[in-house]
Amino acid sequence: MEVATLTAKGQITVPKAVRDALGLRQGDLLSWELEDGSVRVRAVAPLDVAYLQGLEDTLSEWSSPADEQAFAEL
Repeated sequence: MEVATLTAKGQITVPKAVRDALGLRQGDLLSWELEDGSVRVRAVAPLDVAYLQGLEDTLSEWSSPADEQAFAEL
């Protein structure tokens, strides 16, 4: 078990063994999930903005006026 100390500014240092095990580097993102009085910390994969933009561009084919009408009552 690894232990870290919370600073007065609310910061912690992720222990080296944990950084090494998860392959964490400076600038990596971590998510914090509250669950029944505990916290689960996970490494977050960086977003590929170009991929997401391309995906968004292809979704426009699903938002025609005919589609809006067909799905309006769902």
